Amino acid sequence: MQLSRLQKLTLGLSGLVAFTIGAFILVSPQAFYASYGITLNRDPNLLSELRAPGAGLATLGAIMLLGIGRRAMTQVAVVAAFTVYLAFPLGRLVSLAVDGVPSGSILAALAIEIVIACLLLTAFGQRRARAPVAESIADLPSRSQG
Repeated sequence: MQLSRLQKLTLGLSGLVAFTIGAFILVSPQAFYASYGITLNRDPNLLSELRAPGAGLATLGAIMLLGIGRRAMTQVAVVAAFTVYLAFPLGRLVSLAVDGVPSGSILAALAIEIVIACLLLTAFGQRRARAPVAESIADLPSRSQG
């Protein structure tokens, strides 16, 4: 899959944000969550439960970044990006409905995630919609000859 400039930029932004946030949670969950106004205690169980998804998010971000330069990783990178940037806002919206309105920092994170999801849909959604039409058009000469 050949990426356009918009697709590369969108995948790069998606990967950089996911990797950076995931790495920050992995390395320093107390400092990361303090930036949201959340104070964590030193409970090893809690910290483990936070660091593990942080590592997962950092890994998915790295996969997104790899997809820019390695064609074999591009499809996986796009799936990873959509998974992260559709699942995170969905989870936050469920929490908003069930738990109430969170802090402004959390709402800002939701807004950023929605913006990145929209960028991904803009960059990658149209390619999928046009691909079957392009394939059908490409097959027209062979259909008329056969």
